[in-house]
Amino acid sequence: MLSDDDIREMAAIGADRNIEVCLFTTPRAGFDIGGAWNAPAGKFIQWQVRGADQLRYSLDDVFRAVDLGIRSFLLADVGLIKIVSDLRAGGDLPSDLIIKSSAVIMPANPASAKLMEDLGSDTVNVSTDLSVAQLSSIRQVVTAPLDIYIEAPDGIGGFVRHFETPDMIKFAAPIYVKLGLRNSPDIYPSGKHIESLALNLSCERVRRSKLVYDLIQRELPEAVISKTGINHADLGVPVVS
Repeated sequence: MLSDDDIREMAAIGADRNIEVCLFTTPRAGFDIGGAWNAPAGKFIQWQVRGADQLRYSLDDVFRAVDLGIRSFLLADVGLIKIVSDLRAGGDLPSDLIIKSSAVIMPANPASAKLMEDLGSDTVNVSTDLSVAQLSSIRQVVTAPLDIYIEAPDGIGGFVRHFETPDMIKFAAPIYVKLGLRNSPDIYPSGKHIESLALNLSCERVRRSKLVYDLIQRELPEAVISKTGINHADLGVPVVS
């Protein structure tokens, strides 16, 4: 859980550098008293919003962060995506708010990915284990940028696919390349008690991002990479008054 001061600080940094700051809403089944998410067949239920109360709690997260300047949210529940999208369309949330559907929803085919877009997702995180051909088939029907893990956290596969990145760009662009970290602990919910670990994991993500950037320059130098400091329609740069 982030304090108002934490959110204000992140929003100010993002606005100053013209970069997106994206937050994940807090309440979900894995934080609740229900046990179905911990069953062998129910692991991904832990990311769903459980009951009407958690919908309300999630919306409280969204409205509070929006009031503090945030303009991008990663949502892991299809009902929550629909509600936030409807509130945005109706003017109750800012029109420039960005909705990102989370990878834990795991859309793995063109129809399910298109559903995420139709519900209101501005970018779509796809399943972490899709082949380049499968990613290309999704691109045929989805116009929104795809968020693609080229290194997935252990909890969603642990795949290390750096060398496939140029082909993903060729056949599925526009994409946002995502790096989780294999062989690293799950730190959510995070906080001051593991701050040094969170910082070290962040630094390692930056290091690996540079490795992937260099790979793209070697293998696909003609690829166009989004420039920092420029407004992009699918990035939620904070708005700080």
